[in-house]
Amino acid sequence: MTATTLPVGAPSAAPANHAAAADDDRPFVTIVVPCLNEGLVIGEFVDWCHEGLRRCGRVGEVLIVDSSTDASPAIAEARGARVLRVPKRGLGQAYLDAIPHVRDGYVVMGDADLTYDFRELAPFVDALDAGHEFVMGTRMRGYIEPGAMPPLHRYFGTPLTTWILNRIYGTRYSDIHCGMRGMTLEALKRMRLQSRSWEYASEMVLKAALLGLRTTDVPIRFYKDRPGRQSHHRRSGWLSPWKAGWINLKAMFVYAPEFFLYRPSLVMLAVGLALVLGLSHGPRTVGSVGFDLHWMLFGMTLCTVGYSALHLAVLSKVYHGFDRTAARRALALFAYDRGMLLGASFVAIGVMLNAVLVAHYWVNRLRLAEISYSGVLGLTLIVLGFQTMVHTLILEMVRRPRYDASDPANPAAAAGPPPAVPPHGMEVP
Repeated sequence: MTATTLPVGAPSAAPANHAAAADDDRPFVTIVVPCLNEGLVIGEFVDWCHEGLRRCGRVGEVLIVDSSTDASPAIAEARGARVLRVPKRGLGQAYLDAIPHVRDGYVVMGDADLTYDFRELAPFVDALDAGHEFVMGTRMRGYIEPGAMPPLHRYFGTPLTTWILNRIYGTRYSDIHCGMRGMTLEALKRMRLQSRSWEYASEMVLKAALLGLRTTDVPIRFYKDRPGRQSHHRRSGWLSPWKAGWINLKAMFVYAPEFFLYRPSLVMLAVGLALVLGLSHGPRTVGSVGFDLHWMLFGMTLCTVGYSALHLAVLSKVYHGFDRTAARRALALFAYDRGMLLGASFVAIGVMLNAVLVAHYWVNRLRLAEISYSGVLGLTLIVLGFQTMVHTLILEMVRRPRYDASDPANPAAAAGPPPAVPPHGMEVP
């Protein structure tokens, strides 16, 4: 028996109902699982999924996203699963390919290797019924069969990366790498996943936090590989887990301008302004500590770096567009007229302060008779004013609709397709 071949983007076949009456008006449950050469276990896995649907008394189906070269798709279809054949392009891409074929309702994800117990779907479905939009499984608070999780993953990799993500995004997850998770289809679409590989797991978790989804986690059972089966990490070599950890960290950092830029920039800018303004009339002594030109130059550096970081944080917030209210406020604060006038004012004041310095320099036959602290203040204002104007122009560019190079009316269309449109920022009015 051959598997149903559904090209990516093609209409899905009508899903099969399981475990409940046809008139059940509760959300439909779709179990979406990628498969790559799992012929040894895929049949039993599909049976587990059907049993899980029966136990929780819900209508649903098993959708296998298959890139296998063995008999996996035929076995899965013979056991009652719907099979979507896709090219081998990465784990995250397999989920992206499946989204157009998922029926509205709940989505439960996981692996097809019998390590996650899909007979126990009820905790995920119950949590979604209770109003949660994203439900993570947690192995750390559940049961881990001896030998199922390498010590490096269990005691180092997973706890460390989970701790990092929780610190950055203010979440309280206990196991961000658990592959078994449930969500509403609407929540999955709102995430607009971009990752094609292992980092989809972290991207999904952090976007749930950034989008303000109602989240929770439920304990699960995690089993070791069946005899004769080797995990994909082991198939890929000893370096594979380290690569997976690295690209997951990359996903965490890329979406974290608030953590890495915004708060540090405010601290640097506040300290820098205090030093520059406090020393603009000359050296000062506070207790036994003397503050002079070197401190003022340090403050100027902090102002420049902090103000640049603040601009990048605002631009990142607008670009990603997770917090629409904050993005609109940023665009309103740095509206073109306001931003350009503010920047020009800073530059004008800075030029005037330094005009006095230039005059003294000229009168003294091109020599400085004394250190000009007000001149350093003027240079600081010139730099900040220039940054303000440039930042305003960039935000104005982001605000405007992107020019479509694929439009036949555009002469540049012959040069080739345009780069990918940013997933969120362009939607902020």
